[in-house]
Amino acid sequence: MKFRNAFTLIELVFVIVVIGIIGKFGVEFLAGAYKDFIYSNVNNTLQANSATAVEFISTRLQHRIKDSIIARKSSDNSFVALGSASGEEYTILEWVGADIDGLRGNSDSSLPTWSGVIDLDLSNKTTIFSPETNTTELDELIDTLSDGGSSINDAALYFVGSSSDITTGYGWNGTPISDQNRTMHPIIGGATFASTDGNFSEIYEYYQLAWSAYAVSIENYDTTTKMSTLVLYYDYQPWNGENYTNGKSATIMENVSSFRFMAIGSLVKIQVCAKSDLVEEYSLCKEKTIY
Repeated sequence: MKFRNAFTLIELVFVIVVIGIIGKFGVEFLAGAYKDFIYSNVNNTLQANSATAVEFISTRLQHRIKDSIIARKSSDNSFVALGSASGEEYTILEWVGADIDGLRGNSDSSLPTWSGVIDLDLSNKTTIFSPETNTTELDELIDTLSDGGSSINDAALYFVGSSSDITTGYGWNGTPISDQNRTMHPIIGGATFASTDGNFSEIYEYYQLAWSAYAVSIENYDTTTKMSTLVLYYDYQPWNGENYTNGKSATIMENVSSFRFMAIGSLVKIQVCAKSDLVEEYSLCKEKTIY
């Protein structure tokens, strides 16, 4: 009689049990590894996006006219100086930016297109003389940077040391500024800067030139995902009566859960929080203080 080698029932049961144990822990191990990979990928993406958004905003805030910055409510368009803002109902950060590109110089001579200095002996209430300022090149630069949207005739001067009226001096209320209580001084081009209405109410030795205000707004809130879009508005002039919605816009970041800001003296602190719901609910925030 010949005998054939085979597994006994006990051996089969033992093999099945071992395979079951390996399968159970193997699947859990693979699931854990996959979950860790997803978390790591989401974290890295949110880290990079929120850091980029914060740097993008802070770079522009760095060259702000410091007294011009306000917080605005999107619900009723009301505004206050940033230092007076409190509460989450203020969703728009807005400021007037000094033209840093013209101050850095042109490509031909590396000289600034505007110097920031006024010769008080040659200036008066109607026109002011700014040594080493080339208004022709400045006009071309503004036209290039704004993609044809603005010119030197849309620009304004801020005299360093002048009184600052946040309510009426910058045009944040939507009304073109007038001689009384104004902070920004609309100009026209030429060999010298000339006042658009024939009178500079006050003249100081140093100035900053501005041709655009900027606004960062959180909008397009999705009630399902509880996420919004962070948008930059630029190339508009509040001193001419324009609102931020009159300017050009660009998306800074999507999937934003919150955008917060506050003033500490002359410092500005901003915070951008990004969110993802790929793996449960995961949020990450980046913040920065701008001097």
